[in-house]
Amino acid sequence: MVSRGRSAEHWREVARRAESLGYDVLLMPDHITDQLAPVPALAAAAAATTTLRIGSFVFDNDYRDPVMLAKEATTLDLLSDGRLEFGIGAGWNRRDYRQLGIPYDPPKLRVDRMEEALALIKRLWIERKVTHRGAFYRIADATVLPRPTQRPHPPVMVGGGGPRMLRIAAREAQIVALAPAVNARGGPKLRTLTVASLAERISRLRHVARARFADLELNVIVFDAQVTDARQSLAQMIAARLKATVTALVESPFFLYGSRRGLVEMLLERRERAGVSYIALPGTAMRAFAPIVAELRASERTNPIRDGIGNARVIIRCKSSSAKSVARSSRHRLSCRITTSDYTAAARWAACRWSATPVRPRPVVS
Repeated sequence: MVSRGRSAEHWREVARRAESLGYDVLLMPDHITDQLAPVPALAAAAAATTTLRIGSFVFDNDYRDPVMLAKEATTLDLLSDGRLEFGIGAGWNRRDYRQLGIPYDPPKLRVDRMEEALALIKRLWIERKVTHRGAFYRIADATVLPRPTQRPHPPVMVGGGGPRMLRIAAREAQIVALAPAVNARGGPKLRTLTVASLAERISRLRHVARARFADLELNVIVFDAQVTDARQSLAQMIAARLKATVTALVESPFFLYGSRRGLVEMLLERRERAGVSYIALPGTAMRAFAPIVAELRASERTNPIRDGIGNARVIIRCKSSSAKSVARSSRHRLSCRITTSDYTAAARWAACRWSATPVRPRPVVS
């Protein structure tokens, strides 16, 4: 746990620690809370590391003009040598909207706006000049420089829990963040926290994505996680075991409690059953989960998953996440991630991705 009021060096140390523990992505949320602003903080994290990928989890579309957001993203992509992952959502935090003095519109309107903005941002990344006249945005001869370092653009993550967001993610994203659905107050709908609800959303995503589904990476955010047999105080151990007991009664993919061995088996089984290979953990569990990440990697090295024609789908890539090192079109990658969130918690979200996803060439622009 990290206290408030840390220094620039502390933030750099958070990024270095994530990298040294074997994770390879640092993500930040986008809220008007006690956290660093994501764009400069991600740039600082990239400058302090060499292989750690960086990204947003996720930018709220309503907080920025899409042309400027597209430019900030490509700047981050350049400054990180092609290590950016671009996450975007329609917004859900009412307190943010109040502090910014902008209306918290009904879900349909916010999603309509994000859908138009995302399509526009992708055009700005790919096309030399863009003119657009839509329902929410109008631009003329807009050019975004620098161009993306990753081609055709950084991987896009779309976060959301409703059917409409899943349809957009199926069409536009490379990573789908399967968050719980949000109620009118901005909180999670309890019925969407269950394993059955997650399976239903994945089934819906598979249906609407069709052929694209095989190329999508599925993410689940975990709100609380503890390893019951990790070194900890008596109070922490009792709390972890109580949480594990409750979670066993009401199984939810958004909470992880258990022994190291039990968690490894649970995560592998969840990947096999649901296809979820990208788990976002609370940063307080970063150190405790590092051995679990290592064991998941070891499991894939000794028992690689094979496709229908007998080819190994997993090749461990360890520390090779820059655009220069991942340009291997015939390979798949095994990766483990950490995502940090607000500055005061020093790594609120950590993520471990261990299953195979295709690696496509991402040449560096000279």
